[in-house]
Amino acid sequence: MAENLLDFDAEGLIAWFAQQGEKPFRARQVLRWIHHFGESDFSAMTDIAKSLREKLLLTATVSPPPTISDKLSDDGTRKFLFDVGNGNAVETVFIPEDDRGTLCISSQAGCALECAFCSTGRQGFNRNLTTAEIIGQLWQANRALGHAPASNNSGERIISNVVLMGMGEPLANFDNLVPALRLMLDDNAYGLSRRRVTVSTSGIVPAMDRLAAACPVALAVSLHAATDGLRDKLVPINRKYPLAELMAACQRYLVHAPRDFITFEYVMLDGVNDSDADARALLHLVQDVPCKFNLIPFNPFPASGFKRSPAERVRRFASILINGGIVTTTRKTRGVDIDAACGQLAGKVLDRSRRTSRSAEIDAGLAGASAGVELHL
Repeated sequence: MAENLLDFDAEGLIAWFAQQGEKPFRARQVLRWIHHFGESDFSAMTDIAKSLREKLLLTATVSPPPTISDKLSDDGTRKFLFDVGNGNAVETVFIPEDDRGTLCISSQAGCALECAFCSTGRQGFNRNLTTAEIIGQLWQANRALGHAPASNNSGERIISNVVLMGMGEPLANFDNLVPALRLMLDDNAYGLSRRRVTVSTSGIVPAMDRLAAACPVALAVSLHAATDGLRDKLVPINRKYPLAELMAACQRYLVHAPRDFITFEYVMLDGVNDSDADARALLHLVQDVPCKFNLIPFNPFPASGFKRSPAERVRRFASILINGGIVTTTRKTRGVDIDAACGQLAGKVLDRSRRTSRSAEIDAGLAGASAGVELHL
């Protein structure tokens, strides 16, 4: 069976080439062709020996997840739906702005963490994505946006930032995530800086520590509540790793992080977590953690049970945080007309809900993380 070379970072590709009797520089050449130039046809890799090209045609492939749909929003947001097999699909969203182009990537088919306000969690969980399926989203988006290498003809990057904030919990797929991150940072691949690659987590503390040691990039934490009682309901993983442990993990991560702050994501839910008292409690919670807040207007979905906080309430909430000395932004709602907004990444996928056994699966996977092995949620 042909090996999918999208599954390898530079170190992995060098090791695979060594098994084929090839030298490390050949692996680096192929890596550059695949990721920097977006080439999938080995016969087109013209500076590689013909004999190696012929060997690769027989033993290897470059196979990103196939595109099911490609939708463009009125505001320029673009949503890709990729086929990952067995009736499952994942979504990737490109958000163009004046000073950047951000690609939001998925890490799992579905999600096991069941955050109360997220439509993706309602579909249940199927499986972790492979490294090829994670980096393949970036590979496909680069091609679809009309260029092969990491920049257009003017020298400006089209995709300048990557955020792991799509479907799934990235740190619950640690061993497939890290090679993908290393490819994003590799100068022979996508050449992004650590400051421009962000992993978002709901707070899997042991995996946060592992990421700090293995591949520290920018970190965003889905916070959404200032007390354990409320966060237990909104973000159930909090029952495993409560706020005191999470804040301590954030402080440890900052020792290695490329930025000198943690970003806290906070979805604004009317009458649930948006009071003045909630804002003041947040100030107390994060007083020892250098941070910024990104307030997210809730994007409604059927039977969610939540409503979006009014705009004036969001402004009041933000002003309390700002007056408390914390940089605070409110996320623009983008791509709503194509269901590409935050929390809407459910996709046209099969409902994999297995809620009676889910908590046991999560505990088993997290125990694996504590032991330093891959999670299989």
